[in-house]
Amino acid sequence: MKKTVSIIGSGFSALSASCYLAKAGYKVSLLEKNNTVGGRARQFHKDGFTFDMGPSWYWMPDIFEKFFNDFGKSTKDYYQLDKLSPAYKIFFSNDIITIGDHLDQICEEFERIETGSSKPLRKFISRAQKHYDIAINKVVLKPGLSPFELVTKETVTRLDQFFKTISSEVRKNFKNPKLISTLEFPVLFLGAKPNKTPSFYSFMNFADFGLGTWHPKGGMYQVVKAMESLAKSLGVEILTNSNVEKINVENKKANSIIVNGKTIKADIILSGADYHHSETLLDQKYRQYSEAYWESRTFAPSSLLFYIGFNKKLKNVGHHNLFFDTDFEAHAEEIYDKPQWPSDPLFYVNFPSVTDLTMAPEGCETGFFLIPIAPGLEDTTELRNQYFDLILNRFEKRTQQRVKDNILFNESYCVNDFTEDYNSYKGNAYGMANTLMQTAFLRPKLKSKKVEGLYFTGQLTVPGPGVPPALISGKLVAELIEKNEQ
Repeated sequence: MKKTVSIIGSGFSALSASCYLAKAGYKVSLLEKNNTVGGRARQFHKDGFTFDMGPSWYWMPDIFEKFFNDFGKSTKDYYQLDKLSPAYKIFFSNDIITIGDHLDQICEEFERIETGSSKPLRKFISRAQKHYDIAINKVVLKPGLSPFELVTKETVTRLDQFFKTISSEVRKNFKNPKLISTLEFPVLFLGAKPNKTPSFYSFMNFADFGLGTWHPKGGMYQVVKAMESLAKSLGVEILTNSNVEKINVENKKANSIIVNGKTIKADIILSGADYHHSETLLDQKYRQYSEAYWESRTFAPSSLLFYIGFNKKLKNVGHHNLFFDTDFEAHAEEIYDKPQWPSDPLFYVNFPSVTDLTMAPEGCETGFFLIPIAPGLEDTTELRNQYFDLILNRFEKRTQQRVKDNILFNESYCVNDFTEDYNSYKGNAYGMANTLMQTAFLRPKLKSKKVEGLYFTGQLTVPGPGVPPALISGKLVAELIEKNEQ
């Protein structure tokens, strides 16, 4: 008889794990508290506008391809993938840097900013490519059980790269502050400050400049729909509006969950929900990590998001736009060192309808504005309105156009919503940061050390935050379950 697995949550890691476990012969049920699958990667529709509510950057296309290849499929079986050209724009106070879709174009742009900078850039990206190969083919495929997983011929020869930081590596080779910000930006996806992120993570720069920025036609939710379709074809049962209220343990073995007041038995329980929240579903004695432990971790930022429908096409913008027209380091300090609402925040704007006309009504623009903020901040309507005005004013100034009178609607999303919808610890948006002391085996474990048959996956465990790591996390935990639960 097939062993049963109940999976809590339906984000990328949970969907990934469900597919691998179903393929391995388990009877899998996936339980989602919200009314659609995808976790943070839900989609929002209003008046013909389509918004990806969470992830909006499609990097590392090879990871997505490998995932579907594991099931004899390809991304093109499910969605159309387009490489963005340009990849994105960075707005500074007195200039705009445009990142092209291949390294030669990017080198030309670097030379425009700082003569001679293309030579160290090519060397930097060449090293980053080697790091990418080691990271993706060796390091991230380890389940985080032991420090010895990191000891390979390749990593030992690059041990110094774990103790230097991205910031020191970049600043050693580049002096122009705009180029420094451009090269430090990708590690923000890992949820930590560049001066706290090991330089080995420069592989994110290769993901950016080497592999490019892509867009699934119809938005990132097409990936969720593809994974949902694959899971169902493998026999996974997917239940939405199913809130898991408790994980039951008997004789130190997880044996059932309570869903909407009803007990559902399972041989194995896997949580793809927020790790901290998942442990609160257990009686105190079965929790691995104390509140003091979670309080001491470095969490990735939360976000203040605005989903805006514009009644006209906008000028001077790309698909992805970064507004670095204020002090990068000051904003980072207000997220990580002295958590507070930022005085003058950097922000990101996504206009998918610039390249994908299906995302907005004809002649209109879909706008997704994001301000990174510290998790756990007070979240009020007044604060949301204050920051909306602040970034709209700067947006109008930098793009040289009036847009406020062209807004059809504006929906906001912030700390309280992350907590309510995703049970997110302190309303964080991206999980736990990948600092040196929160890397690999130093992250919360995939397998509970106190309860048999209980596992975890997602951005708070290995490999870490981001969509591609979430796909890998699902694969790692499925392999661990296969190994332990024969």
